[in-house]
Amino acid sequence: MYSRDEIKNGKELFWSSFGQYVAVIPSAEGHKINWVNYKTGIKHLFFRMDADQFEAIIKIEIAHPDSNIRDLQFATFERYRQVFEEILGEKWIWEKQHTDAYGKQTARIYQSIQQVNLYNQEDWPALISFFKPRIIALDEFWSLANSGFSIFK
Repeated sequence: MYSRDEIKNGKELFWSSFGQYVAVIPSAEGHKINWVNYKTGIKHLFFRMDADQFEAIIKIEIAHPDSNIRDLQFATFERYRQVFEEILGEKWIWEKQHTDAYGKQTARIYQSIQQVNLYNQEDWPALISFFKPRIIALDEFWSLANSGFSIFK
């Protein structure tokens, strides 16, 4: 079990290291980008990466409080599913209805890996190898698909 400080420090150290590692990579449109805190430009729509002592997850999180808008956004992603899977090169898990750890209703599209530990630096290469190509591919997808979401801005 990790203390609160170990968790906080471990996350800060990993994410700052990851951020520095990918900072030199431009976005699909050639711009400088903050990969760790990716901005979609759509309120309540996030590209998130997270890890703990058990797993790592990268996801598109649709967190709009209005379930009808959330459903419309998810349906819009479904219309782009073939393009999404071609760019990502793998199938992701699509959940139209998800309840997060705080009881908040969301929708999400995600991929995860198990048996990695953010707090063990020996696992960092596996975490970086998991996150880096997927967040870059998500950016490539978003550069092609984001105009289809302009109604939600």
